[in-house]
Amino acid sequence: MRKTFVSAGAALALASLLAYGSGDAGGNLRYTISVSKFQNKSGWSGRWDVGDGFGSIMTDALMASKKFVVLGEKDMRKEAMDEQDLAASGRTAGGKKAPKTGQMTPAQLLVKGEITHVQDSTTGGGGGVSLYGFRVGGSKDTAEINATIYIIDTTTGQVKASTKVVGKAGRKGLNLGYSGSHFGGDLGGFMKDNVGKACEDAVGQAVEFLEKQLEKIPWEGSVVKAGDKIMINRGTREGVEEGNVFVVGTAETITDKDTGEVLDTEVKQVGKIKAAKVKEKISYCDALEGGDKIKADMTVMPEK
Repeated sequence: MRKTFVSAGAALALASLLAYGSGDAGGNLRYTISVSKFQNKSGWSGRWDVGDGFGSIMTDALMASKKFVVLGEKDMRKEAMDEQDLAASGRTAGGKKAPKTGQMTPAQLLVKGEITHVQDSTTGGGGGVSLYGFRVGGSKDTAEINATIYIIDTTTGQVKASTKVVGKAGRKGLNLGYSGSHFGGDLGGFMKDNVGKACEDAVGQAVEFLEKQLEKIPWEGSVVKAGDKIMINRGTREGVEEGNVFVVGTAETITDKDTGEVLDTEVKQVGKIKAAKVKEKISYCDALEGGDKIKADMTVMPEK
C-alpha cells in the first residue's frame, strides 16, 4: 500500500493536485495543492513584484504539467468566500447560479517560498511591454534569482521537503507562453525582462523537484457508499481512470501522546475494488475482493 506574472494587488492563484506514481493506479493520482505568494527577502525592488511574479509563473508551470489542479490563492479564496456570504445574506438572486457555502476544496499541500537573492543587470533597452504604466523588458543582459521552496502538509503544518534553486536568464526555460489582458498587457512581454526569465528558469527547477517528491507523499480517499454500488470520493480531478485498482480497509492513526502529532497511518486491508465508471469528483467501483466487508468511510489507497 502506498501510502503560482505579475499583479500589483495579488498573485495569480494556484493549486493543484500532486501526482503519485502507483503502478496499477495509473501513475497520475493527484493531491490538492495551493501556492502562496513568495516572500521577497532579497531587497530587490523593481517595476513589478517579484514575489507575485514568481508565484504566478509557478501557477502556469504546474497547470501546464497536467499533474496539478488549481485552487485559489489566499486572497482569491477570500473573495470567493465573500461572494458566498453575500449570496447567503439573501441580497442576491438565488437558484443554481448562487455560490454555496461549505463546498470549497481544501488544499492538502501548500507550496511556499522565499526569494533570497536577485541580481539584476538589465539595462532597459527597447521592446518589452507596458504594465501598469511601467516599461518592462528589452535587454540582453543576464540576471539571476535564488529561491527556497517548501512543501508543507496543511494537516500537520510540517515541512515535508525543501530545496534551493538558482535561476539564470538565458538558460532554456519553460516557454509557457503567458497571455492575459487582466495583467495590463501581453504577459509574454514579461519574459523579455531578464529577472522574469531568471524566475522562469528557477520555477522549472522547482517543478522538477516537486515531481520527484511525489512517491514520498501518500495518496488516499474514502468510501462514500458501500453495498451493491461502491463509490469513492476521488475521480478524474484526482487522476483516477477506469480500471484503476485500489485496496480498501480500516485506517489506524498512530499519534504522539505528548504532542498529538500524527506519526503514521496504517491500513488494515479488508477488500479490493476496481474503478468502473469515473466522474469528476467520484468513482463507481466494482468489488474484486471482500465486497461484503467494505463499509462507508473506509480508507482507499492505490494498490502497489
